Amino acid sequence: MEPVICREVPLELSAAEAALREALASRGFGVLTEVDVTATLRQKLGIETRPYRILGACNPALAHESLGLEPRVGAFLPCGISLYEGNSKGETIICLQNPEMISQSFTNPALEPIARQARERLEDAVRQVAENAVAAT
Repeated sequence: MEPVICREVPLELSAAEAALREALASRGFGVLTEVDVTATLRQKLGIETRPYRILGACNPALAHESLGLEPRVGAFLPCGISLYEGNSKGETIICLQNPEMISQSFTNPALEPIARQARERLEDAVRQVAENAVAAT
């Protein structure tokens, strides 16, 4: 099982992020945290990097259910999503932390269907962004 699931999207990073936020919201996820890695590295180290952002996405219902079964799951929340400029101009790579890896970290089988549902919803959101971007071109 892959710890990270990635997909190329034919959109500039800002457009990909906006589309992803919308797709996540339609699947019950909100963005709780955001890190502009490029700006942070510029400020802290004085270096320039390609555009890179990290979002922390959470579905409150799935998080609540998971935390009720295993409070230590909170150390893995929210689910991390990275977006960075790809090798081609106008391309963004979106990578998801695989929630099923979280469920494998604990010995509670009741977490497995919740993690699978989270992965499916997250992957579906990214798939929608990619398909809509391709259809628009």
